[in-house]
Amino acid sequence: MSTQSEQLLEDNLIKQLTTDLDYTYVAISDEAALLANLKTQLEKHNNVRLTDREFGQVLNHLNKGNIFERAKILRDKMQLTRENGQSVYIEFLNMDFWCQNQYQVTRQIKNEGSYKNRYDVTLLINGLPLVQIELKKRGLELKEAFNQINRYQRHSYWASYGLFQYVQIFVISNGVNTKYFANNPKDGFKQTFYWSDVQNKPIRQLEAFSAAFLEACHLSKMLTRYTVQHETWQILMVMRSYQYYATEAIIERVKNTRSGGPHKNGYIWHTTGSGKTLTSFKTSQILATLPQVHKVVFVVDRKDLDYQTQKEFDSFSKGSVDATEYTGDLVKKFTDDTKIIVTTIQKLSNAISKQHHLKHMDALKDKRIVFIFDECHRSQFGDTHDDIKKYFSNAQLFGFTGTPIFVDNSVKNERGKRTTKDLFDECLHKYVITDAIRDENVLRFTVEYVGKYRRKDDTRTEIDIEVEAIDTKELMESPQRLEKIVDYIIANHEKKTHNKEFTAMFCVNSVDTLIKYYELFKAKKEEGKHHLRVVTVFSYTANEDDKNANGMLPDEDFGVENEPLRMAAEPKVAYRNEKLITENKHTREKLDEFIGDYNKMYNTKYSTKDSQNFYNYYKDIAKRIKEREKEGSKESDRVDILLVVNMFLTGFDAKKLNTLYVDKNLKYHGLIQAFSRTNRILNEKKSQGNIVCFRNLKNATDDAITLFSNKEAKEEIIMKPYEDYVTKFNKAYEKLLQITPTVDSVDELPSEEEELEFVKAFRELIRVKNIMSTFSDFQFEDLQMDEQDFEDFKSKYLDLHDKVKSNTQKEAVSILNDVDFELELIQRDEINVAYILRLLARLKEVSATEQAKQRKEIMELLSGEVQLRSKRELIEKFINENLPIIEDADDVQGEFEEYWEAERQKGFEAIWKEEKLNPDKLHTIVSDYLFSGHKPLKNDVIKILEVLPKTLQRKTIGERIIEKIVGYVDTFFNGMEG
Repeated sequence: MSTQSEQLLEDNLIKQLTTDLDYTYVAISDEAALLANLKTQLEKHNNVRLTDREFGQVLNHLNKGNIFERAKILRDKMQLTRENGQSVYIEFLNMDFWCQNQYQVTRQIKNEGSYKNRYDVTLLINGLPLVQIELKKRGLELKEAFNQINRYQRHSYWASYGLFQYVQIFVISNGVNTKYFANNPKDGFKQTFYWSDVQNKPIRQLEAFSAAFLEACHLSKMLTRYTVQHETWQILMVMRSYQYYATEAIIERVKNTRSGGPHKNGYIWHTTGSGKTLTSFKTSQILATLPQVHKVVFVVDRKDLDYQTQKEFDSFSKGSVDATEYTGDLVKKFTDDTKIIVTTIQKLSNAISKQHHLKHMDALKDKRIVFIFDECHRSQFGDTHDDIKKYFSNAQLFGFTGTPIFVDNSVKNERGKRTTKDLFDECLHKYVITDAIRDENVLRFTVEYVGKYRRKDDTRTEIDIEVEAIDTKELMESPQRLEKIVDYIIANHEKKTHNKEFTAMFCVNSVDTLIKYYELFKAKKEEGKHHLRVVTVFSYTANEDDKNANGMLPDEDFGVENEPLRMAAEPKVAYRNEKLITENKHTREKLDEFIGDYNKMYNTKYSTKDSQNFYNYYKDIAKRIKEREKEGSKESDRVDILLVVNMFLTGFDAKKLNTLYVDKNLKYHGLIQAFSRTNRILNEKKSQGNIVCFRNLKNATDDAITLFSNKEAKEEIIMKPYEDYVTKFNKAYEKLLQITPTVDSVDELPSEEEELEFVKAFRELIRVKNIMSTFSDFQFEDLQMDEQDFEDFKSKYLDLHDKVKSNTQKEAVSILNDVDFELELIQRDEINVAYILRLLARLKEVSATEQAKQRKEIMELLSGEVQLRSKRELIEKFINENLPIIEDADDVQGEFEEYWEAERQKGFEAIWKEEKLNPDKLHTIVSDYLFSGHKPLKNDVIKILEVLPKTLQRKTIGERIIEKIVGYVDTFFNGMEG
């Protein structure tokens, strides 16, 4: 069975679908047959007979918009005016009774767009292709099937009526492993998922996956209930198995609770970073449709989460929720037709405790209201939670948390130690960090401990590389220690963040310490010792510091009530003595000074003059860090290090944040929450979350992992030591040498099969090196492979990539077509044209022998760097033709700039002449692309053609022109900075 062919895999799947899973097989070879079948199935589903002209209207209705817009058409009904003048509604998918649809399966549909493609297995619902399955024989990577789908997206899914753009879910399998994902061409392979059972055991085998996921009713339920349209990003999202089970569990508990009877509550334990917002949104959305539910109230415990959660809910379904700006607005929404409300626990407490609100609220006391508490490990442990339960006699309460409160990590208050179970009853579904790491839904952590403090005759010496349990205030806050930590971060930050491609957070124990750190970073920047963009935010109220040093992360406090009519210029803080007032004034002045630095850096105008201005500053930092993951984000918006005490350590998700520096006591849920800021899945380059501890948190880390997973989980959550990756790299190198003993032997590989083996072997090397390179200890001297050999093999690897890319343009059949070369892992941003020019200038200052040697090295560098390969031919021409006649090394850069500008003009002219474009309009499109980072749209490109092509030719021509524009920008603009 290990050599089971793709054909046999397909045969067995078709047999299972038709024999066991309620699908009817239909033979469809091309689009004509697909259209004929669609007509028959829509007639059957809608109990109507359509004339050819009427069906033509239906096809015109379907043939509109992109994937996202077609997903909306699919879920809506079409009003059709028939030839006899009657009006009927055509339904494409029964959204309410999802099992009442028509299910078919077909195979090997041929479709021709830019090129001819043939698709493996297609599931049709009411005649529309809504699920596409691509298979690979056993032993091949799933990623190859994923890349094949991406190729079909480019080549043919859009062709003719574009019915394959109605695909909602893709399934990829090699028999042994099977994953599914939403139809979103913007997503990478990291956004593909395994389906699991309710205990989170992955269902990987194709046959078992099909039985669980592709069963007709379940698949329809996933399409109608659990596929989400993200309005902000204009993409489709499909929920993961644990999100599905959690939502279903809450819905069943609400349905099975008798109105007026004792209400069973519950909580969901889904690890931080696993997508609780999407789960809670879908849960709220479905609950709001139940006739027995009067309202759904989503409760958060901080103002920023009120805003953030409402925004995220709105992105899933625009206008679906109403956030509340102040308590009076909340009371109004309780009494009107609003079905889903997002509010804070503080405003909810005001609504049921203030006398002037109660006259409006009392009528709701007995209504069936479902409360969903976000991050229920926090403020709900006070009196407010009990007050809500007492006031709303017919309510049900459900909590979501990534880190529940158990006896071990509970904090004693006047009511004693209270756990999540005490407040919310039983856990309805659990998905812990070990589950998420196994499923590749979050990343593991590398944890490095930096700081060894020794006593010699009562004096303390400098930071070393190990940790001992010395943690006295005098030592930890000493200026020498803080400066050494700053120096360490400056020296290692680029390595940790892949040359500042990612952002880091730095959490410290107090505002006083934060101020010292910020001023150290600032002073060293003014001295020219670094160019990092360090920003900070902290509350200037008395309770920002972790006074108890218990590591539990208190809730963020903006120092104000969120009541516009009562908002004062000064924050409302209860000061106990004059000393606190003096301290607070000092920290506020410092914060204003630091915000002034921020304003200069980003051309903004924030301050602490009032609470809203301060809060807008907070939001701007959040946006600046979070939106780095957006396509076309600007370098000028980049934040390198965010310096905090407590803010941002919980509830903040940013995929481009990969490093946390820690000089603060953390433990239990506080530690897991803080660490988890770094482990959101993004791409291959982000292989782990980096944690750098300047305190002895090893025991606290072990205790937290044990509490929130199990004693054996440490190996799964914390990545292996540096030395283990050295061993792994060396073994991978030995395997590479078995395939290609020398660099030159790559050129002698006899067939694509051997080339594929080389690509896989070298790719494994670069994957391991990508992980190793974030360790402070990394150096090539530790490896059996020297750096020059790595660079030489890399050049050959890139040559193969270029060969495959060239062949793909001609649609040559190649087993390398769908291999992912993961070029982002070998990109070195510090190697750019400016760097090459500095090397060229040196050539003018050395002997002829040395010049020949260095010139050879420069040529090898041009061949081995991803970002220089598009420029290689032009730079080589400059070296051969221009460099010999330049006499002074100081003139190299100026001469090159003149040469490059002339070549840039030639390149631009070649595009508009070859494609017959309006040059002025082409210049505008290129300028817009350079400014925004967003590739030109096909329709915009077509408009600048001097002669408009035929409709069927437009997509091919548009894509070709866009490819030339992208290539032009990549060659002449990207990587030119010094």
